[in-house]
Amino acid sequence: MNLNRISSLILSVLFAVSIPVSLKAQFSESLFETDPTIDPTKKGELSVTFDNISFFKNNEYKGAVQNGYTLPGLWIQPKVTYYPLSNMKVELGAHLLKYWGTTKYPCFAYQNIAKWKGSKYQTAFHLLPYFSAQIALSKQVNLIFGNIYGGANHHLIEPLYNPELNLTADPEAGLQLLYNSKLLTLDAWVNWESFIFEKDTHQEAFTFGLSTETNINNKDAKVHLYAPLQLLFVHRGGELDTITTSSVQTWLNAAAGVGATYTINCGVLKRANLELMATYFGQQAGDLLPFNSGYGFYPKLTVDIHDFQVKAAYWYAHDFITAFGNPFYGSISTAEPGMTFHNPSMFCLGASYSKRFAKGFALGIHADVFSTLGTKSYLNNVEGNDPAAMSLSIGAYLRINPSFLIKKFR
Repeated sequence: MNLNRISSLILSVLFAVSIPVSLKAQFSESLFETDPTIDPTKKGELSVTFDNISFFKNNEYKGAVQNGYTLPGLWIQPKVTYYPLSNMKVELGAHLLKYWGTTKYPCFAYQNIAKWKGSKYQTAFHLLPYFSAQIALSKQVNLIFGNIYGGANHHLIEPLYNPELNLTADPEAGLQLLYNSKLLTLDAWVNWESFIFEKDTHQEAFTFGLSTETNINNKDAKVHLYAPLQLLFVHRGGELDTITTSSVQTWLNAAAGVGATYTINCGVLKRANLELMATYFGQQAGDLLPFNSGYGFYPKLTVDIHDFQVKAAYWYAHDFITAFGNPFYGSISTAEPGMTFHNPSMFCLGASYSKRFAKGFALGIHADVFSTLGTKSYLNNVEGNDPAAMSLSIGAYLRINPSFLIKKFR
């Protein structure tokens, strides 16, 4: 069975199973996001939370952009949560990542990979401590120290952030500011990925991010207009290390555009959303990457059909390199080191289904088909040809996030 028939069968099955299901939340909200709201009525509560995502994701990738692979596993976050004040929440626990079929995990940052720790290992799980302290300064402003609301909570577009990192990346940690009003939602954060001591033999690494959405008209309008702005600064450097061969590296990914959401609520049609986004890449310092600047265009249409979401998107890039996005949205190959692509473009079709059984319990299935268009490729300054190819990614996910009240202190 060829890839076209496989993808058609998957999308048909997803549509069929979604018809009788009633769902009130989108796929990302149900499966990957965490509600940052502090409930003032929970003052004095001490509880135990068990957060978990079990996943099985298979990537059948073709062409020279990236190799295919499978992710069978889960992550677990057991936490003790306490509300000392009506506007404060403290969480203490651990983050454990497990892939089925292995008991040994390289000790490096599972996102912006720090190769200098690659010779050290953990056994059984990839294990990290988890601590978060959050204070609501007002109804609109929240400040978070330690582990922050990362991943899908940033609402970054796929050329800037690969949704797969919600499964595989370390929890983000540093400092975060959240602001939410009728006009503007803002998420500003620093994720500190690598700390250095004096005379260390590796660089410090951190990411500064900004994600905003400005409402052009009333958010409850039948046709809601908004303007997203997204920035990611990735920095590697430091003044205390002993490295003499690695210079400071700073990269920028940015995206801006407009979006429109049309609330239909007619039969099985719920709503349609259109986003027109332009992206930018800039190598602000250093010369590690092959391009100093580039750009891309990303129009995307999503339609909710009886609480089942389908997506159609187009991507065009010129010398664009993504720091944390899916490699299909970049102009360099991760499968063939040193290979670059001249003005790559592709179509992406996707479908997702999710069912929320109760608060903290959700099941999801997602499929994407990436149809890359043929383009010129370059390897060691030798011109070649990267032919058109079709790739498939499909995954199933189960989110379990119960909370048990231990005691309420007065």
